[in-house]
Amino acid sequence: MSRENTATDGSPAPAPADNGSVLHFEDVTAGYDGTPVIEDVSFSVSQGEILGLLGPNGVGKSTLLKAAVGLLDPMSGQIAVGDRRASALTRTELAREVGYVPQNETAAFPRTVFQTVLMGRKPHFGSRPGDRDRAVVATLLDRLDIGDLAMRNVTSLSGGQRQKVILARALAQEPRALVLDEPTSDLDIRHELEVLSLLREEAPHGLGVVHAMHDLTLAARYSDHVVLISDGEVYTQGSPDVLTAEAISKVYGIDVRVHKTPDGPAIVPVEGSWGNGG
Repeated sequence: MSRENTATDGSPAPAPADNGSVLHFEDVTAGYDGTPVIEDVSFSVSQGEILGLLGPNGVGKSTLLKAAVGLLDPMSGQIAVGDRRASALTRTELAREVGYVPQNETAAFPRTVFQTVLMGRKPHFGSRPGDRDRAVVATLLDRLDIGDLAMRNVTSLSGGQRQKVILARALAQEPRALVLDEPTSDLDIRHELEVLSLLREEAPHGLGVVHAMHDLTLAARYSDHVVLISDGEVYTQGSPDVLTAEAISKVYGIDVRVHKTPDGPAIVPVEGSWGNGG
């Protein structure tokens, strides 16, 4: 059964204009129990683009991402996948269009890597997977360099390996948009870079990627576009150049220095600035 947002007069809300994006937020307000957490947020991610959703804890990043994948209905505004309203898609249709990697997922039941990634094909098959579903999984495991782990139990893997498996499961949906909530949380720097490099490699395959992150330096280097959220609203958005020392200070309440390096910006907190009100 599809989910349908309505206009203020009770009629179905009009479909957003197709602006060439794969995932589009238009004046989205969302929250819990009738209380908004995030208000009037608008941004788009295009095919082949990586967008970093940034801001302190509690500003509504996860709320937005849950709304994008149908886990939460917006209180107002529209989310579109291509030229279709997400609210007009069934759960299965939305799962074919938008892949999701949540925060800190752990395997609920012991299963192999192959079986776990094959779960991502569920929106495409009926009662049981077919040859094409298994072929998609095998190709993905090789592409993400985890083919040798196919028969390993997911619970036996390292954190970095497990995150690759969860990413592969989302990619197995063959979505046009990929939404990731802190995909590098709890990973060491090597595995952070491996996961972010995989996203950079996968985006040209036709994906639009939205990822929420806390590491501003890595976000600036591995995003084409950033949206900086403050107090439940968009503070600024644009290329990573909008992450100025002034903007970061106002949003996070600390002083930073933004150093230009050959590999991209390095954002470094000023010692002690978080203890004196910024």
